Parts: sequence; structure tokens; C-alpha cells
Amino acid sequence: MLKGLNLIQPNDLTVSEIDEICTLAEQIIVDPSSFQDVCRGKILATLFFEPSTRTRLSFEAAMLHLGGSVEGFSDAASSSTAKGESLADTIRTVSSYVDIIAMRSPKEGAALLASKFSDCPVINAGDGGHYHPTQTLTDLVTIRALKGGFEGHTIGFCGDLKFGRTVHSLTEAMCRYKNVKFVFISPEELKVPDWVSGFLDEVKIPYTTATRLEDVIGSLDILYMTRVQRERFFNEQDYLRLKDSYILDRAKMELARKDMIVLHPLPRVNEIAPEVDSDPRAAYFKQVKYGMYARMALISKILGVL
Repeated sequence: MLKGLNLIQPNDLTVSEIDEICTLAEQIIVDPSSFQDVCRGKILATLFFEPSTRTRLSFEAAMLHLGGSVEGFSDAASSSTAKGESLADTIRTVSSYVDIIAMRSPKEGAALLASKFSDCPVINAGDGGHYHPTQTLTDLVTIRALKGGFEGHTIGFCGDLKFGRTVHSLTEAMCRYKNVKFVFISPEELKVPDWVSGFLDEVKIPYTTATRLEDVIGSLDILYMTRVQRERFFNEQDYLRLKDSYILDRAKMELARKDMIVLHPLPRVNEIAPEVDSDPRAAYFKQVKYGMYARMALISKILGVL
């Protein structure tokens, strides 16, 4: 069902396919040695036109743990695009060498464009402020592991909701489950885009907005913190004015439910104080490992090796 899929946005996956990936990820977590050779002879290309630590290394570690190989680049300057080569030509070339491509770009829509010229499946590893579907799979595996399922949760997104592609992706994925509510916490300048709120209105998913985290944290089952992304701003002064809008600390955590979990796609700057790391509700470093297992499951399914 998933074999040969181009994964560009979360809705490219059905609910049953998400459950299939989560179930396989859970099986890998329990017995990783049973999967260590399933991708032997397969090659993953990681084409990262934008800097990344966790996503790129997570993809590479996932493929290596499956017994496959990896090639690619971590900076656009080290690719032929620096010489003026078009994305279409880069993808045509690379896809003739490999079995699957994971690509990150600062340009929205780049992954979709790449999929039109590729001879192998393309996974969107982040395209500008648009989507980040494999971070969404990471989030979903984490939520299912720690909260038991996806239904009935009130999820608060806090910080940069305008440019936060992980926010847009997880919102789109979670709105397909029953009794889910969203709380969007941000300054006016970084509020969730109209296309996201318009989509929620269309599918009749309830949501509210807030400017103070303290006012709503007690109602949340999941708090999804995000950093204010310097690289998305055209005006440095706007970034400096907004970068410290929200800082989650011990005092705010005391207002939260005892079973709330805190997620963050990372990297963290200063929006979560280090003192929160020792709180048992802090799950953002667990997400890192769940992300590798989610990508192992996804790669295996798309390549059809299981």
C-alpha cells in the first residue's frame, strides 16, 4: 500500500497507513535486530539544501540500521546547484543512482517539484515554512507511545505558528482523529496562517487562540513548543523583538496537568528552560529516538522490503 509513495505532506498518508507505520515502528523498538538487514543493497540519498542536524542524521541512522547505504550532501553549496544546476536536473541525476530520496529545501513546494522529476520515491524532509511530514510521524509515534492513542486530546501549539512547518503538518494529521481540539498560542505577528485555520474551519475542528501560555496550559494534554525561527525572518529587528515571546519554565509547568507531555521538534534555543528537562512530562528528547524508528518504518514500507 505504501510501496513507491512520494511523501510530500501528511495527508499523503491515510489514517490506516499512519497506524501501519506506527505499529511497525513499535515492532522495531522492541526488536531492532530483526530489521538490521531488510534494506541491504538499497541506497538513500539525503539532499539537504538547508542546514539540519536531527532530521538528516535521523534519516541516515535509520537507513544504516536497516542495513542500507547513504549518500548525499548537507549543504546546497556542496551540490551542483551552486553552479546553477536546476533542481529538476539534480533530481533526475541523483534518482538514477539511488532507491529513495529524502530532501530538505528552504523553498516551499520544492519537494513536490522534485517528485515530478524523480525516478524513485521522494520524502519531504522539510520545505520552507510549509510541511515536515516525517517530523509529524515522529510526533505521532511519540504521542501514541506516551498517550496511548490519538483521539480526545487537546493540543496546544506555542511559539512560531506562522513559519512552523511542524505545526502545520501535525495539525493536518491530528485533525483526522475524533474529539481533537487545538489551542494556538502566539503573538499576533506569528499566528497560524489563514490556510491552516481556514482548513480547520472547513473540516469543523474546534480551536481557540491565546497570547499567554499561562492562561491555557492547564487545559492541555499535549504542549508543542516551537522556537522563533531566525532564518524565516526578513527583518532582524522583528526577530529580536519576538524571539523571547514564550519561555516554558518550572513555574509554568506547575500550572499544567500531571499527565501533560511537552513536545518540541528541536533545535531548542531558549523557549524551554533547561530546568524543565528533568520533568517527567518533558518528552522532546524521547522524540529524537522515536524519530529514527519512525523513519526506519517509513523507509521500509516505501521501499517495499517488508
